[in-house]
Amino acid sequence: MKDFLLRIKERFTQPQEEEVEQGENYVELQNEASGKDDKAKVLVRPFVMEEFEDIKDVLDVLREGSTIALINIKPLKDKDLVELKRAIAKLRKTCEAINGDIAGFGEDYVVAVPYFARIHRNAAVEE
Repeated sequence: MKDFLLRIKERFTQPQEEEVEQGENYVELQNEASGKDDKAKVLVRPFVMEEFEDIKDVLDVLREGSTIALINIKPLKDKDLVELKRAIAKLRKTCEAINGDIAGFGEDYVVAVPYFARIHRNAAVEE
């Protein structure tokens, strides 16, 4: 009986070992969970706005919907205040259109987020 069970075990284990050694009869499977994790992750991406045209890249990633944009506006603020106001207005309109949010972060940064996030604002203390 013991010999019989050993022969059955050998028959089931040999083809698997041969397939591994040959390398021809296997199928590579991708982990489906890894693809879901990449889509579920949120990217926080810094931007530097040196001129008005730099706003296009920011708007594109916000429209995709999975990126939070941290925008350094200091170079454009030092260069041309009118262009800065124009860029911020365009950014604000896009955030409204995608149900996102936008806020100043210090004097030199603006944060823009897509629909899934909101920016916390401290309520004004009334005295």
